[in-house]
Amino acid sequence: MSGSFSLSTVLVTYVALLFALSVHEASHAAMAYYLGDDTAKRMGRLTLNPIAHMDPLGTLILPLLGMLTGWRVLGWAKPVPVDPRNLTRHFRARVGMAVVASAGPLSNLLQSLLFIPILAIMIRNLPGAVEAQRMNIFETAMYLPVDALSNAGLSNFQVFALTLLGRLVIINVALALFNLLPVGPLDGSNIIRGFLPVEWLAKYDRAQPAISIALLVMFLFGFIGIILGPLFYLAQTFYLNPVARFFLGV
Repeated sequence: MSGSFSLSTVLVTYVALLFALSVHEASHAAMAYYLGDDTAKRMGRLTLNPIAHMDPLGTLILPLLGMLTGWRVLGWAKPVPVDPRNLTRHFRARVGMAVVASAGPLSNLLQSLLFIPILAIMIRNLPGAVEAQRMNIFETAMYLPVDALSNAGLSNFQVFALTLLGRLVIINVALALFNLLPVGPLDGSNIIRGFLPVEWLAKYDRAQPAISIALLVMFLFGFIGIILGPLFYLAQTFYLNPVARFFLGV
């Protein structure tokens, strides 16, 4: 998630990130448990408690550093342990792993779809928020520092709620897009792997370490936007904006 310019913005954004990551990882654990593997449940990962899912680098150091400096960076949590041999319900192991992997990004998409109308309804009920201003307030809540809304004559509660909801929308969209990339440890890799022809698997697996290193370098040096930028544009154009405008009534 992109950076911020005040402590209040950092805190609100970080709370939203922790929640989105916790739901993401708990969804992996819940799907694995549903398909017959209780490994994650036994290890305490079938929970929304963010402490159970925190990775020191991906959940703490890099996200906070990015928020404090404006460095564009996404966060990640500890991978949920899954034993594919135990995924005995409904699917063979490889497809079962793909289903478990898809649960994380799907949870982020569903969260964004939940928070968009909540944010829109709140904006529509703001005193003095005329129709022409609604989309601007919506985008401000997603992208700009808390101060941008603090100067709009709103109460502290309204500012906090709008900013938190906006961050929950955009962070969940970002996490869904990022995790669907078909590389390395990301969910997209296991999703694709579940449906590849058997004869392609060996080549696909051999290519993953090099691709993962390249992705990590891009991530650490803030170049991940080169990949996510076009995806974000498509998501903004064909998902976020139309759905937001529908619920905002503009």
